[in-house]
Amino acid sequence: MSDAAPSHAPRKAASKSGRTRAREFALQALYQHLVGRNPATDIDVFTRDLSGFHKADSAHYDALLHGSIAEGAELDALIVPLLDRKLEEISPIEHAVMWIGAYEFRHCPDVPWRVVINECIELAKSFGGTDGHKYVNAVLNGLAPTLRAVEVEADRATGKARP
Repeated sequence: MSDAAPSHAPRKAASKSGRTRAREFALQALYQHLVGRNPATDIDVFTRDLSGFHKADSAHYDALLHGSIAEGAELDALIVPLLDRKLEEISPIEHAVMWIGAYEFRHCPDVPWRVVINECIELAKSFGGTDGHKYVNAVLNGLAPTLRAVEVEADRATGKARP
């Protein structure tokens, strides 16, 4: 019997990368924005005081928080056509996760599209509803060919992604 944790087990805090932590803090901050309509600067000050923030990639956190809020209407315009319900009916957690994914697709070409999706699925599993990660996966998989067309096609051509 192996002592290794099953692949579906959450990652231990010590093994999380700075970017993964940045996404987690950005998710919490974006949730505050979506639910409470709190200003980004107030949310930012609060979030930076949270335990463990010093281990996050603060530049990536800044980009995700401030960029997603600044581009919220544009990100929603990309997401809405892929939804099977009204945006207002989407959980604020899943909404924020989709913002993070869409923002990273648009502005973080150094993060492979499949990594963006996997990280967002993990966020939705950790913070969202029971099957929210499946919804996030479907929407971001639908968005990737639009925002990362060259990368998605290259992966499909080599068999790394489904056609």
